[in-house]
Amino acid sequence: MDSGRLTFLVVALLAALIAGCGQIRDFLAPPAPGVADEWGALLDEIRAFERRIGFRKTENFLRLSDEEDASSFCGHASRFYLPYSYEDPAIRWYDSVTEEECRKLGHEADVFFGAVEAWGEDATPVTPAMITGKLDRFLYLVIHEDCHDQFGLPYGIEEALCNLITYKAMAVFSEEKFGPYARESRAIRRHADAQSKLTRATVTFYEQLAALYARYQRVEISSGALLRKRAAIFNKAERVLAWERGELNNVAIANDMTYSRHYPFLESVFEALGRDLARTVAFFSHVDKIKPSRAAVMKQHRIAAEDSVDFIRAYEAAVVEAVRKTLAEETGSVIRANSVSR
Repeated sequence: MDSGRLTFLVVALLAALIAGCGQIRDFLAPPAPGVADEWGALLDEIRAFERRIGFRKTENFLRLSDEEDASSFCGHASRFYLPYSYEDPAIRWYDSVTEEECRKLGHEADVFFGAVEAWGEDATPVTPAMITGKLDRFLYLVIHEDCHDQFGLPYGIEEALCNLITYKAMAVFSEEKFGPYARESRAIRRHADAQSKLTRATVTFYEQLAALYARYQRVEISSGALLRKRAAIFNKAERVLAWERGELNNVAIANDMTYSRHYPFLESVFEALGRDLARTVAFFSHVDKIKPSRAAVMKQHRIAAEDSVDFIRAYEAAVVEAVRKTLAEETGSVIRANSVSR
């Protein structure tokens, strides 16, 4: 499978996972309405808003595709290893497979199968699934996928950053378009607030799993005990994160962590920048330009393989440090970087 295509697929996978896995219920706010028939006009308004906050034009969503709809994905990994993120080579990814084929590929492994409507950095069209879905999902897909075309950061940083920018932008855009008390605005704010809470809950459950797997690696518990104890963690996580029973596993939560691990730190940066979206986009565009190169990180840490977990972790840490130092120089704010060891 082409590695570039795989990256685009996985980007879309996590966008779907974070935005679509469920919302914390708020019975005081109505659900988001469907996308209006005039989706083209709505898209133009979103694009105009994106220009205001500093996004460059992209090749995404320039046409409506009647043939392309949801794209399936399939990932599997050992039950006895907790992957770091969706880039971890311990996860094997496949596309264009059925759910039955996916389950067979992951015999006696954790398997995650699903489908996504769109992915960025690949001139993705507007799909039927997008315009027949809900308003919050449509906004999320357009802004998040366009965000990916703005930066060249490591995906463990960029996914969290684009979620952060998207959730904040969705709230501002909906208030400007519909008014702060309109049904649409209330639903969008509820969605964005819920996703932020789910992100932090994901980090908490992953940390519990990481501690458990560390015990297993130190041979403090047996393989049977590992599976029993992780099942208890996943059962609780499924209730809190609103997953279907039995669906959450190592592959799914490692994917979620690609979006969640650095989100609290990046949100702190957003706060330090005055909650200003345009300033935030400009700030991270600058960081993108001055970030250390992949080659420099590999040389500094004596890492031989760019697709190794050691490199993924080191590159993310190097960019987080660049963000922290740049913020201190610009605002005088000193923020401790979020750290999840696994």
